[in-house]
Amino acid sequence: MTQEVPVIDFLGLPISAIDAAQAAALVAERDPALPFAYVVTPNAQHMVRLAAGETVWLKAYQRAWLRLCDGHVVQRVARLVLGQTLPYACGSDVTELLLHRHIKPDDSVTVIGDSRLQSALAERFGLRRVAVHNPPFGFINDGAAMAACLDFLAAHPARFIFLAVGSPQSELLARLAADRNDLCGVALSIGGSLAFAVGMVKRAPPFVRKMGLEGLYRLIQRPRGHFRRVFIESMPILWIILRARLGGRGILPVSAPPQSVP
Repeated sequence: MTQEVPVIDFLGLPISAIDAAQAAALVAERDPALPFAYVVTPNAQHMVRLAAGETVWLKAYQRAWLRLCDGHVVQRVARLVLGQTLPYACGSDVTELLLHRHIKPDDSVTVIGDSRLQSALAERFGLRRVAVHNPPFGFINDGAAMAACLDFLAAHPARFIFLAVGSPQSELLARLAADRNDLCGVALSIGGSLAFAVGMVKRAPPFVRKMGLEGLYRLIQRPRGHFRRVFIESMPILWIILRARLGGRGILPVSAPPQSVP
C-alpha cells in the first residue's frame, strides 16, 4: 500500500499537502501492480467550475488520488485573505520533474493526446516505450470515441499515463477509467504540460514562473485565446475566496473526502 497523503481543506476542497517534487516522487514510487489511480491539478478555473456545482468536475475530483494546487493566484490570495498556506504543485512542473528525474527510457508511458508527442518524447527524453492515442475533436461527447480511449489504455498498460487533452476531457476520462477494473498505473490530467516539456509550445521563462506570473505571460502571448479563461472563467475565484472569508460558502459546501486509493 502507498502512504496516505495528508490533505488541506481549502474551502471544502481537499488539496494534497505536497509540492511538485513530492508529487512527482509519490507518482514514481507507487507500485505499478496497484489498480489505476489518477491525479488532478485544480487551478482557479477548475475551482470556479467546482463551486458552480458542475457534476463532471465534482465526480472526477471525488475519485482522484491526488489533488494538486496548480494556481499561483489561488495560493497567494488564500494566504492573504484566509491566512491559509497551500503548497504549489503546478502540473507542468510535476510533468517535467517526472520526465527529468523519474521516468527511465524503458518505462512504459501511455499518452492520450497529440500524436506528435510520441516522437517528441523519444527525441527529447529517449523514451522507447511510448504509446499515443489521439482522439477526435469533441470526443467527450462521443461515447464511441471515449470508449476507444479507455480501450487504448487497457491495451497499452503503463506505469505512467498522461491525459493531455485539456479540461474537462482529461478529468472525465480519468474518472471513467477509474470505474474499470482492468487498468493500472497512474494517470495525470496535465493539459498542455507535455507540449511544454518537449518544446512543442514555449513555456514562460523560469524567472517569470518563479514570480508567479506564468498566467500573465500566457495572456500576453495569446491575448485572444486566454482572455476569456483569465477574466471570465478564472477571476470569480477571488469572489469565492472573499465570500468564504465573510462567512459564506466556499468551493464546496462540505469537504469531499478523497476515496481510499491504494
